[in-house]
Amino acid sequence: MTSTPPAPRLRATTRPLEHAPDLISLADPNAPMIWSRGDRGCVGVGEVLRLSFSGPHRFTDAAAAWRRIAETAIVDDSVRMPGSGLIALGTFAFADASSAESVLIVPRLLVARHRGQAWITEIAAVDADPAPLAVPDAPASRAWEGVRFRDRALATGGDSVASYLAGVREAGARIERGEFEKIVIARQLEGALPGASDLRVPLTRLAEHYLDCWTFAVDGLIGASPETLIRSTSGAVSARVLAGTRGRHSEDAARDARARDELLTSAKEQHEHAFAVQSVVTALSPHVRDLRTSEEPFPLQLPNVWHLATDLGAALGEQSSSIELVGALHPTAAVAGTPTATAVAAIAELEPFDRGRYSGAVGWIDADGDGEWVIALRCAQLGAPDAQTGARAVVASAGGGIVAGSDPDHELGETVSKFRPITEAFAR
Repeated sequence: MTSTPPAPRLRATTRPLEHAPDLISLADPNAPMIWSRGDRGCVGVGEVLRLSFSGPHRFTDAAAAWRRIAETAIVDDSVRMPGSGLIALGTFAFADASSAESVLIVPRLLVARHRGQAWITEIAAVDADPAPLAVPDAPASRAWEGVRFRDRALATGGDSVASYLAGVREAGARIERGEFEKIVIARQLEGALPGASDLRVPLTRLAEHYLDCWTFAVDGLIGASPETLIRSTSGAVSARVLAGTRGRHSEDAARDARARDELLTSAKEQHEHAFAVQSVVTALSPHVRDLRTSEEPFPLQLPNVWHLATDLGAALGEQSSSIELVGALHPTAAVAGTPTATAVAAIAELEPFDRGRYSGAVGWIDADGDGEWVIALRCAQLGAPDAQTGARAVVASAGGGIVAGSDPDHELGETVSKFRPITEAFAR
């Protein structure tokens, strides 16, 4: 379902820049729009158009709405790089019944870079007066007091950690009864962000510490995801699947190496990873040709955890937009379980909260339907500012895959490791 009025006809003008500016510094401190990884990414300034979607058809509705907008748009793009021309940034909710909006946002101004190349794009309604193509001044710095997270209070009362452990035990019992083979159970932390806080602070920390992740900020969803759901550019499609985790021990090299080796040799983790890879292969196969995967899972080293990872590559087999590919893939076994429909239904019973956009999708799409989307992991959602104080609620989520033999206390420890990127980024 869409609640968006008819969209105006848009004009996008892209021109090269001589120098690549620091993208995060240009972001709105209160409402940043960022997509960044190393020497690639973009920052959006202002908002020309917002499209909102919900329900089970949110991906197909969004793909159709964006196609209509792109078909009527006038695009003047002398750069012709991934991320130039007409662009929307978006984020999609995990569950069909979620109260969280799924959105596509077209920024008024986009400044982007790709390795040594940089450019600027101005987007406006066709009948609007064109604005000068100039990089805006970076907004002045604001205060940063940080956020102190705590276990999120349950609407039903009770202890949230105890509730999580009970959910994991119940999931294990259902696996033993043969109801499903794997399910992902998550839990949440909450905190309050003081008014007038500069959100470029946590974004900078995430970008500097999680170099192998996409750092993002779209409509109050802020994080650094290691898992590429789909990248589609010029007919080439790629994805990265992560499932199976061990906490890092960076203070002890020998212990850290043992954790990596345990992950690589664990039958439980390899089993979980195989579920996740197969779910992506099955979902992508109708849309691509020449699908290939890395021969064996490899250990992906992040500052907080080791992950088992598999890369996939393919050629686009039909004229599907990146959002349609996201819709075909979501939800993967890595964030839901196997069989997927059964696991999703059980998640609604075993998790005492709406995941919102956590474990949904976040990324961007261009006028050709190309784009790049990650699973919304290692992230937090900010609420609307309080009318009097300006303070904002912050909710972070993390979870892990439960399979036969999963230990609830170990799974709880895994969520602690997965919360670290957000709790450290938002710290004082």
